[in-house]
Amino acid sequence: MCMEDDPERTRVVVVLNPVSGRGSGAANLARLRKSLARACDESRFSVEMVETRGPGDGARCARDAAESGASIVAAAGGDGTISEVVNGLVGTGATLAVLPLGTGNDFARHLGLGTDLELAVQTIFHGAPQALDLGQVQGRWFHNVAGCGFDAAVAARVNRGFRFFRGRSAYIVAVLQCLLTYRAVPMRITVDGERFERRAMLCSVANTSTYGGGMRIAPDAVIDDGLFDIVLLADVGAIEFIRAFPSVFKGAHTTHPKVTMLRGQHVLIETDAPAPVLVDGEVVGTTPVEFVIYPHVLNVLVPSIRT
Repeated sequence: MCMEDDPERTRVVVVLNPVSGRGSGAANLARLRKSLARACDESRFSVEMVETRGPGDGARCARDAAESGASIVAAAGGDGTISEVVNGLVGTGATLAVLPLGTGNDFARHLGLGTDLELAVQTIFHGAPQALDLGQVQGRWFHNVAGCGFDAAVAARVNRGFRFFRGRSAYIVAVLQCLLTYRAVPMRITVDGERFERRAMLCSVANTSTYGGGMRIAPDAVIDDGLFDIVLLADVGAIEFIRAFPSVFKGAHTTHPKVTMLRGQHVLIETDAPAPVLVDGEVVGTTPVEFVIYPHVLNVLVPSIRT
């Protein structure tokens, strides 16, 4: 990679999660180094790479990179790595880039990168900056999807790991397992002062369109409109859920009679008993919980020509 200390070069720091991808890390790293070296040799950029060593390290590495002069900080990993880097970059002025090396890669999918590592590398050097809204919950920023209920239970099951499944297949298996025991709970959801009461399976608060390895939970969500897309799924039986479930991958679930779609800037979710809260793929606590969106907090690089 280009490592010269040249003040005329734009400095890029790649924050790499070496264990992302659940078993494909070594192969991904080799591909990434080759792609970065090839692209960097033809550009006016200098590129450095730092590796995370444990939970929370991505935020520290990202902030250190930005405060030491990096103009672009690239998160190389999955959505969890991106979440940490985002939390480290807020307020620094540095621009976020994404190198999809995870299992779900939902944020990369929303940006038009998908799992195309070569396209993601080229976007660092030739992409266009786009303003990114961020949500805030319990003192942390989130870029993708949060919420509570069934999807939080599924995420917790996925995060414990499967022996034979990863990515989308892991989420599907987790959904089927959780359906055996999860029950809808009474929820009180207040969106910009308007209150809704449902016995609900889940309430998703989305800044982007997909989670769970490609589930288009909020198909019309955009990252710079200053609004959450809120998806409220009322109580459904297991058979009805299984029949409707495939439609979420096409974003066609929004017309289901048990689904309510809302938009807003401030969301409060309350339940009679504590329900698990999901933030960018991690379970981080329980209800009651408040979500607030902040417009144009960070710039992120997207392909110059969106796919």
